[in-house]
Amino acid sequence: MPRGDPEQFVMPKGRTAYLDPDVRASLPERVDRARKELEDCRACPRNCGINRLEGETKFCNVGRHALVSSAFPHLGEEDCLRGWRGSGTIFFAGCNLRCVFCQNADISQKVSGQPLDATAIAAVMLELEARGCHNINFVTPEHVVPQVVEALALAIDAGLTLPVVYNTSAYDAVESLKLMDGLVDIYMPDFKFWDSESAKRLCKAKDYPHRARDAIGEMHRQVGDLHFTTDGLACRGVLIRHLVMPGQLDQSIAIFRWLSEEISPDTFVNIMPQYRPAHEVGFDERYSDINRPPTPVEIAAAHEAARAAGLWRFDERRV
Repeated sequence: MPRGDPEQFVMPKGRTAYLDPDVRASLPERVDRARKELEDCRACPRNCGINRLEGETKFCNVGRHALVSSAFPHLGEEDCLRGWRGSGTIFFAGCNLRCVFCQNADISQKVSGQPLDATAIAAVMLELEARGCHNINFVTPEHVVPQVVEALALAIDAGLTLPVVYNTSAYDAVESLKLMDGLVDIYMPDFKFWDSESAKRLCKAKDYPHRARDAIGEMHRQVGDLHFTTDGLACRGVLIRHLVMPGQLDQSIAIFRWLSEEISPDTFVNIMPQYRPAHEVGFDERYSDINRPPTPVEIAAAHEAARAAGLWRFDERRV
């Protein structure tokens, strides 16, 4: 098929990655590696080095057990994830970024949510499957990958069959992502910033851009470009989210160019227009430059930048 034909990214039937016998056989060893990550925590790029197995906490404010703020069939995700019965989202509390514009700061930047062990999280996954969800969607898992691996191992042994979505800021440790290789079907990273100084100012992580590039490269190595089933559901691949922010077109241009040239011109990108001032923005004059929604001209310019970069799978109406 010629490039640009959506039919080349349709699979007759999706196949959940972890149903592969070799992946299932690797689960005990993965769980051991996951627990070792917690013992001298290197679960994310913050590299805090604390013993979370003993309940110690640092940047993300999460110790031995992941904090779950909510779990339900989500009908507000991209069409290819929510389908007609919802995406089975599990929202983790805590975060390894400090975005000044965060719309979920009450969850991400405070210790809120219920601490659940692996058995309890596995039970949540199985309940979401029983409720008819199309997938299991881990939201903000970057800092709790070891706990996710533990829970997935139990859920898979108990009969889980749904595809797994890894819904992340892209501030991920590559070693943690390697733990997820074969467990994740759909990676959905949000590539926020290209420039280190912007990342330092707006999400308090100067190394975010190169960490995101490394993470997205590893994600694409594992699952490739986004594919769909014949009924329009995403079944495997990388779906990039990029939030259009006021006055940040240079970031979008650089990100789209990199995705096209270094990842794939067939990368699927959801160009998101829904930025609104939140959290510290509006209360702190240091962020007055982003204290407004993007204009229609800025949103159109982001789409044009994607086209100019050689991307073609980026129309948000199709996701």
